[in-house]
Amino acid sequence: MKTSTRGVIHGKTIELPQETGLPEGQEVTVTLESVVEVSEPGAGIRESAGGWAEDAEELDKYLEWNRQQRKASRRSLD
Repeated sequence: MKTSTRGVIHGKTIELPQETGLPEGQEVTVTLESVVEVSEPGAGIRESAGGWAEDAEELDKYLEWNRQQRKASRRSLD
């Protein structure tokens, strides 16, 4: 039997929201994957922005500088 459910870790115990239907003492295999809940739109991108998450102006300056560097190093199409 293979099922999937969410639970909450309490030390060495995992609390499940409902009964599993398995008998007490049944040996099982457990694979853990943390659940990340995004509370508001855009939260994920802000988290992935790292040090620039709260400094959009500096990020804009860096991105513009990067564009200029790429332009300067391109060969002419002539």
